[in-house]
Amino acid sequence: MLDILYQDDALIAVNKPAGLAVHRSKMVGNAEEFLIDLLREQVGGTTYLAHRLDRATSGALLVARSSEIAAALGEQFMGRDVHKQYLAVVRGWPEPEEALIDYALPGSRDTGPRREARTSYRRLATVEVPIELGRYPQQRYAMVLAEPQTGRFRQIRKHMAHIHHPIIGDCQHGRSDHNRLYKQYFRCHRMLLHAWRLSFAHPVTGQPMRLEAPLDAAYEGLLERFGWTLPAL
Repeated sequence: MLDILYQDDALIAVNKPAGLAVHRSKMVGNAEEFLIDLLREQVGGTTYLAHRLDRATSGALLVARSSEIAAALGEQFMGRDVHKQYLAVVRGWPEPEEALIDYALPGSRDTGPRREARTSYRRLATVEVPIELGRYPQQRYAMVLAEPQTGRFRQIRKHMAHIHHPIIGDCQHGRSDHNRLYKQYFRCHRMLLHAWRLSFAHPVTGQPMRLEAPLDAAYEGLLERFGWTLPAL
C-alpha cells in the first residue's frame, strides 16, 4: 500500500518510495511496478501525474484526479509557484554553509542545449566517521536542505555533483566508492535524496497547501546513527 499524505476529490499526494518508478518510460527500463498503476488500483478512478520524481528519489508526489487539475498544477510548477524542499546526504561538508548554485544544465540528453538552472542549499548537519577510504582515514558527510528554483532534469543531483558534494547513493552522478561504503557499513542501499516538503495553492480552492513526506526507515535510521535531527521550519 502506498502512503497517502493527502487526498480529496481534486488531488492526491503520495509519499513515493525510493526505487519505485513513477510511470513507464525509456528512462526506467524494465521496471515491473509503477507508482501511477499501484495508486490507481489503490484509490480507484482516474489518476494523472502533476509532476515527476526520479526513480531513486523518495518523497512527496502530486497526482491529479483529472486532466484539468493536472494542467492547473502543471502551470504552478512551470510558473515556479510551487516551493519544493529536499533533504540530501552528501559527501563532504559544503562550503559556504548556505549558497545558491547557478549552473545551466542540459535536459535528459547531455548533448542537448543547456538551460538556466538554480538550486539553493543550506547545510543542516555534519558528521565525520572513522572509516578509511582512499588516502583519508576519516570521511566527512553532511545533510543539506536543497530548494530547486528551476525544474531541470536531475537538477539537485547534478548541481551537488557540480560543486563536488555528490549525493550518497547516486549511481549516475555520485561517487561509487562512497556509495559502496554506505552499503557496507550502514546497510543503506538507496539514494539519499528525499522530496520532503511541497507548498502550493490548491488548484480548486486556492487555499495554501503545505505537505510533508516522512523519511523511510533506512533514511531515518541513518539520521539516528549520525545524531542528526530535522529542522523545525
